[in-house]
Amino acid sequence: MTHIDYLLHLGDNALILGQRNAQWCGHGPALEEDLALANNSLDLLGQARLLYQHVAALKKDGKTSEDLLAYWRDVPDFRNYTLLELPHSLALHPGASAERDYAVTIGRNFLYSALMVLVWQALTASRDAQLAAIAAKSLKEASYHLQHARDWLVRLGDGTELSHARMQAALAHLMPYTQEFFSPSAVERAAVKGGVAADTAQLQADWIRIVDDALHAATLERPSGAGFVSTGKTGVHSEHLGYLLAEMQSLARAQPQAVW
Repeated sequence: MTHIDYLLHLGDNALILGQRNAQWCGHGPALEEDLALANNSLDLLGQARLLYQHVAALKKDGKTSEDLLAYWRDVPDFRNYTLLELPHSLALHPGASAERDYAVTIGRNFLYSALMVLVWQALTASRDAQLAAIAAKSLKEASYHLQHARDWLVRLGDGTELSHARMQAALAHLMPYTQEFFSPSAVERAAVKGGVAADTAQLQADWIRIVDDALHAATLERPSGAGFVSTGKTGVHSEHLGYLLAEMQSLARAQPQAVW
């Protein structure tokens, strides 16, 4: 089960962030950004599908499918980082929408993509050949996601006084949740020992270098990450995931015969 639980962690990360970013569809600050985030979401959903299909193949129970894993699990069954389920907005500073703040979206995408470029790279050497193949494909997508988010991070941070303040506030809000990246669960430790998983603790120094390089270019400061360590990857989530799943799963539960 350790192997499968690790795959679900990766798949749930991709699914939940893909769903969050899809909430910008039709609301992007510019047409190009509307399309860029839609494509970002499609990449993440594609990653989730491949991982869920792999889980179904490993379980060999004739019942597990990508649809079941996406639409018929409840909050405690999901293993995504808490960071990825948070709403898009702080609504704490002038100009912030009650629903969406692009600085929060960009900050989250940057922090997560900086991690996943390293994780997917490490997973190309996984003992799980199918996971290694998924990682090779996903690495190309994560590299684009990182470039897109970094470009906007620099543009907002080194932009106007207001955009700088909003980007700095977003990072201050998000950074503590990144502690979960580098606090290994029992599942991760066992999967690393089995040669299946990436050891994120070994990737932290490289992640910090990527983050600090971008923040320097953006004239931003790296906020403290200290505080409560979130626990989404162990199934203990914020109050926000239930609302996100209710929206995402509503059609499947109303029409149980529907498929992706």
